[in-house]
Amino acid sequence: MDQQRAILLLADGTTYEGKAAGKIGTTTGEICFNTGMTGYQEVFTDPSYYGQLLVTTNAHIGNYGTMKADTESDSVKIAGLICKNFTVPYSRHIGEASIQDYLDGEGLVGISDIDTRSLVRHIRSKGAMNGIISSEVFDMDELKKQLDKAPNMDGLELASHVTTKEAYTIGEESAKYKVAVLDLGTKQNILRNFIERDCYVKVFPAKASIDDIMSFAPDGLFISNGPGDPGAMDYAVATAKEMLKQDKPTFGICLGHQILARAVDIPTYKMHHGHRGINHPVKNLVTGKSEITSQNHGFGVSPEAIAANSDKVEVTHRNLNDDTIEGIRIVGKSAFSVQYHPEASPGPHDAAYLFDQFVDMIAEKKN
Repeated sequence: MDQQRAILLLADGTTYEGKAAGKIGTTTGEICFNTGMTGYQEVFTDPSYYGQLLVTTNAHIGNYGTMKADTESDSVKIAGLICKNFTVPYSRHIGEASIQDYLDGEGLVGISDIDTRSLVRHIRSKGAMNGIISSEVFDMDELKKQLDKAPNMDGLELASHVTTKEAYTIGEESAKYKVAVLDLGTKQNILRNFIERDCYVKVFPAKASIDDIMSFAPDGLFISNGPGDPGAMDYAVATAKEMLKQDKPTFGICLGHQILARAVDIPTYKMHHGHRGINHPVKNLVTGKSEITSQNHGFGVSPEAIAANSDKVEVTHRNLNDDTIEGIRIVGKSAFSVQYHPEASPGPHDAAYLFDQFVDMIAEKKN
């Protein structure tokens, strides 16, 4: 396939020239990188990536094609793709479409054939920043003008862009337990994990009231993953505070973890370049065991604030690479959360026990 020229311009003036991938066009967003070797379609459709330009560190993207069963939401959520080898022919016999046809159909602009190792080293050194990809505009002054208009992720509320518009149920109504999900950008595999554990799930929009949520008469409450800055989500924090008053088992993942922390007055901060991949080691401080985890976050909860509020919050998990906080428990409440993704998709299943832990808490509360 003959590919058109494309260009990537970063906010600090760094440029990379490559070839067009996906739709011909122009796109902006905050640049980030994912270190996973597989699972590109699950990553592309993860709502937590909304508004971001994704760099894949795996050299080959597209070699096993795409299929609907591998999606984590109803559409591609990344703002743009940056990769080394964009492989259109695919080898998987159950694949349904090539990555080119898939991304073009989803309207996603990308760039390939650039030195992604150099780019990742640059991000690790300089930190996350905005960028622009274009396969139609090559005037650097014009690209810079468009890039300057792109909003910074710091202070950006994005969950309202990816949440469900209307509440919906999933699973069997006759299931043993009922779980209410506050959808800040939930992945489908989170819902599947609840259903597999005999839960009937109702998913609520991000700005649903506590009265709406509790009208479902849930046995447990869940705050989902999602995109954007948790510091810009006072509405979700207010809901989480009300959730804690219900005395129901409560579980948060990723953005939900940050919102739960904010609900007990623990602030969040923007990380230098974040954690994204499927090989991040985490230690469970309660059991002493380590697990390899799937991660996708650019914000974290303040370790200093937690240390000063040990009467409110207990740290349960830490990252073994940089000692950042990966899990907390709210003292005196049946509430806990993790920064990483125990549902995987893609990634290892070492942390699936957290869903069991949540359902066990529900069962104990009901009995």
